[in-house]
Amino acid sequence: MRASDSERERVAERLREAVAEGRLTMEEFEERLDAAYRARTHGELEPLVSDLPSASGAVVAPVASSGALSWSERIGGTVDPSRFAFALWGGFGRRGAWTVPRLFTTFTLMGGGELDLREAHFEDRDVVIRCFAIMGGVSVVVPPDLNVEVNGFGFMGGFGEHGGDQAPDPSAPRVRITGFALMGGVGVERKRTKAEKQRLKAERAAERERLEQGGGEDRPRKELG
Repeated sequence: MRASDSERERVAERLREAVAEGRLTMEEFEERLDAAYRARTHGELEPLVSDLPSASGAVVAPVASSGALSWSERIGGTVDPSRFAFALWGGFGRRGAWTVPRLFTTFTLMGGGELDLREAHFEDRDVVIRCFAIMGGVSVVVPPDLNVEVNGFGFMGGFGEHGGDQAPDPSAPRVRITGFALMGGVGVERKRTKAEKQRLKAERAAERERLEQGGGEDRPRKELG
């Protein structure tokens, strides 16, 4: 059965956990991660995590799915206990399938943080993320079709959005990013996941091959004409 983007990302996240736990060497991790993003079927994904236990001790295996979750399936659900992220001379990160609460606040002081919403769920259709950066920075990565409004203020720093020209999906939640940056920055970047980029690249390559094969079939006809 063909593997979906979310299944490849799920395996990749388990591999990251495994290398952090010391179950995989860095060389094994890089080799398996590359294979995970190149995998096209469940049969290719399963061996990459078949020898790794999950948090419950069970062997991890991809779950069959018809594809990536729709926006309606990513709205609602249990919220992570923390509604606040703080970094002082250090950093923080929220990525993967975490749940964004209705109001989430970040603060960085001479540090940095990253919020990745590409695989996230949302407590409500409208959420607010407040970012306060003092001599530090916060990077917010969002999928190209997410509804995002950025209206923060930067003093001797920056506060803005860049990347991507795709129109927002009307069914997507609305994320309002606000706050203040002093001698620091808050940046919002629209970006596809690595698995999605590879899928699109493979589709374009297949389309080019199909067109080239079609051209080859037409050439003899032209010569005969």
